[in-house]
Amino acid sequence: MADLTELYQQTIVEHNRSPRNFKTLDHPTHQAQGDNPLCGDQITLQLTVDGDVIREVGFQGSGCAISQASASLMTSAVLGKSAGEAERLFRAFHDMVAGGADAPADPAVLGKLAAFSGVKQFPARVKCANLAWHTLHAALQADRNPISTE
Repeated sequence: MADLTELYQQTIVEHNRSPRNFKTLDHPTHQAQGDNPLCGDQITLQLTVDGDVIREVGFQGSGCAISQASASLMTSAVLGKSAGEAERLFRAFHDMVAGGADAPADPAVLGKLAAFSGVKQFPARVKCANLAWHTLHAALQADRNPISTE
């Protein structure tokens, strides 16, 4: 039970209760939809990219605390970053939650996103945490196909 308590630490709980950037953008330049059918998580992610910089980001969706908190923290982390920086964060986050025991969280790179380092102990939750990130990747790649964790 201690592991589960650590997983749902205060940062994750707070971002689930009061998600940041939970909004619809007026004129997004990039958009993608993601779905995790096993858990019921859904997300629509919108970005306004100016040049190579993410100037605005918003998401709408529903799902478990992990997926919603991950989307909230992700949107805060990529705001103001270049697309390349956002892609590097995507890889670092994915490696942290799905990369096995030897993929440590680097707080210098991930900041508050390191709160999800315990997710890898719960394999069913890895897809929940990664959904927003795969949706971000699709939006940046202008992939119009809905993203599915299945």
